[in-house]
Amino acid sequence: MAMLTDRETMLRKLHELRSEHRDLDTVIERLVTHPLNQLQLQRLKKRKLLLKDEISWIETRMIPDDIA
Repeated sequence: MAMLTDRETMLRKLHELRSEHRDLDTVIERLVTHPLNQLQLQRLKKRKLLLKDEISWIETRMIPDDIA
């Protein structure tokens, strides 16, 4: 993962990741109800998990040291 040190940069990246995560939720939900391509569904779910991990990683770095 790229080094994110600037708080504003981290917040911007966090917003982008959360937005993509929500979008994937929508796409995955549609594919589950109307499965056309199981491989595509698996890839999207994997991407969603990776996004969740990256979101968590950024969130933990944003917590002030005195709290962490």
